[in-house]
Amino acid sequence: MELDRRAAIRRLPARRVVSGDGERRLAGATGMTSDDSTANPAGQDRVLANGNYRHFISSRVCSQLGFQSLAVALGWMLYDQTQNAYMLGWLGLAQFAPMAVLTLVAGPVVDRFDRRRIGLACQGIEALAVAAVAVGVWLGVLTPVLMLLAAGVMGACQAFERPTMASLLPNIVPVSMLQRAIATSTSFMQTAFIVGPSLGGLMYGLGERVPFIVAALLFAVAAYNVISIRLAVRAVARTPISLGSVFAGISFIRSRPAILGTISLDLFAVLLGGATALLPIFASDILRAGPLGMGLLRAAPAVGALLMSFVLARRPITQGAGRKMFMAVAVFGLATVVFALSRNIALSIAALAVTGAADNVSVVVRSSLVQLMTPDEMRGRVNAVNSLFIGTSNQLGEFESGMLAGAIGPVATAVLGGIGTIGVVILWMRLFPQLRRVERLDGSEQG
Repeated sequence: MELDRRAAIRRLPARRVVSGDGERRLAGATGMTSDDSTANPAGQDRVLANGNYRHFISSRVCSQLGFQSLAVALGWMLYDQTQNAYMLGWLGLAQFAPMAVLTLVAGPVVDRFDRRRIGLACQGIEALAVAAVAVGVWLGVLTPVLMLLAAGVMGACQAFERPTMASLLPNIVPVSMLQRAIATSTSFMQTAFIVGPSLGGLMYGLGERVPFIVAALLFAVAAYNVISIRLAVRAVARTPISLGSVFAGISFIRSRPAILGTISLDLFAVLLGGATALLPIFASDILRAGPLGMGLLRAAPAVGALLMSFVLARRPITQGAGRKMFMAVAVFGLATVVFALSRNIALSIAALAVTGAADNVSVVVRSSLVQLMTPDEMRGRVNAVNSLFIGTSNQLGEFESGMLAGAIGPVATAVLGGIGTIGVVILWMRLFPQLRRVERLDGSEQG
């Protein structure tokens, strides 16, 4: 059946489309331009050989570096001015609240308009907002209220930017390269996640204005790269944005058990098993590791995820994708239990690195399935819901861990979370057998 479908596609006549730079080119039924490097995946040894993909990666990495640098510098400055720990909580809420409110609205917008221009607008506004913060620091007029306002602007932009960039990727690489592209993208993003906070702290040490100036430049470079992506113009439906279109992503996900299963599995796994919020307690009171140990514990999951992303970029999952995702989430829960019971800093770091590696497998499988099973005209709305689930699980997971640790202690909380994650895996294998039967992530027929 798959061969017949591909043969039918080859028999379709080519049509003319207009690329992003206005040049008219020939395109076949897939919508890829004939001179695009993705048009011949068999001759493409590495995904990074794709110029559009390099622009995509550069945009995402620069934006992530800018965001992480800004978050560290803004948090440090806010606490330095107020000496109030609660203000850091308000800072996190100022970033998350706009994302939670606007994400579902962002989905229809991403599906209706040119995604590159949406990315350009978001990153351009972020660059201007951070530049305004730098000017405020220089003039000495940056108050805590203005800092929270800047964080809110950044959160609003992220609500649109994240589903936009996620929806762009399947238009850049062929289906056969999607899993490798996601794994490679994840490795770069994990690197930025590790380097970004350190960059922000280093720049802040050179002067209060420096991290904001650097972040503004990074966002500007990100904007340049996203608009430099050359794609065929998509045929989009110019239907009005309505309440139905806003919630269409949720309806689509509910109708696809494999997608619903993978997104909800990640939601509950992070909600129950995330021990990130408890790291200061473990580093200080349990492991007696001090600030250096805290830094190593904080970096360990990202390092594990980075190493696993390198493995998946070179050795993609070719069979048993659904089963391997369930196994990875179970390993995540088990490693969380080991971390909770460990009294050795080296073992604790290793356990957290395993959680990061296992989580990365889940991320690649989930992202690949969402992209492959979602038609292009729905990707913005589906990715918006996915982004909201990820953000919600991270935020609520930290809240849940903190509240429960105050009631029963950090060790019991982490152990209970790890065991709960394993329980969710067992339950989800029964509730979503379609997800368990997913075999491949290359767009071929599923088993």
